Amino acid sequence: MSRSARKPTHKHSSAAPQTISGRWLAKAMAIVILAALVCSYLSLCLLYRIGQWQIVLHPDRAARSQSAPADMLRFGPDESGRPQLTGEFLVAPPGGRYNSVTILFLGGGDGSRKNYSDTVAALNYVGLNVLWFDYRGYGLSADIHPNQQRLMEDADSAWSYLTGTRGVAPQRIIPYGTGVGASLAAALAAKHGEIQAVILDSPFTDLLEVARKDSRSGLLPISMLFNERFPLAAPLATLQTPKLLLSPANKPEPAAFAAAATPKMAVSLPTGSWPLYDQAVTRFLDQYVAVPGGQVVPSVAPVGTKTR
Repeated sequence: MSRSARKPTHKHSSAAPQTISGRWLAKAMAIVILAALVCSYLSLCLLYRIGQWQIVLHPDRAARSQSAPADMLRFGPDESGRPQLTGEFLVAPPGGRYNSVTILFLGGGDGSRKNYSDTVAALNYVGLNVLWFDYRGYGLSADIHPNQQRLMEDADSAWSYLTGTRGVAPQRIIPYGTGVGASLAAALAAKHGEIQAVILDSPFTDLLEVARKDSRSGLLPISMLFNERFPLAAPLATLQTPKLLLSPANKPEPAAFAAAATPKMAVSLPTGSWPLYDQAVTRFLDQYVAVPGGQVVPSVAPVGTKTR
């Protein structure tokens, strides 16, 4: 019998160990480091976008440890029905010329409403009702960090409180904004055409420039990330509502005031000059706000007044 041929056997020699190129390692390390840097930079941009409100808004949280006085207003309920805003309603003296008119006071982004007590007292002294309150994140209102969107919502809540809960006619409400509140007041006037007048006091008009000067903004694409701008110049350029534009005498008139549409009354006031302040407010009201049952009383224009 024939024997089957034996299959040849092959001896496997051990392969020589492969070596990794030093150049390849250097490239891999560079890619890893670059990816880490990109991720870190994007994370920094995200953190900046989330926390940018702190550049232009500086709430005073010292009152957090206190409880709201019993006579404080609580309004602006959230989805659960809990009021989010606290404030006060100052009633005008009875029988006054302007006691049918209510100022919706929208403060700036620093401190709390207490920072504007002198201005609010002056408005009440003139004979106006005044609603002034803390935005969420300020004073004794809800403890949530503020931003442009939330402040706009709070301004809308205050408007709804006046027109709904208190039954104030929209034509009898004058938004008064100072600092970033000027943007909120202009937005309310643009939204509600029945508003007869708006008062803007010492506004911030170039917050992007403020952000660029902040040390936390270095090396970041600020113009792409920064959105807490509280626009004012563009709304004022088309707003047909009569405007009283107040600015300090020791500073240039804000550019947004110069470009504001008519009718407008621009007044530069020395710091602390309350008699001139009262005169400017009353002259503006007499000229542009219809007061039921009253006759227009001519008044002398205060120093620095420009009417257009």
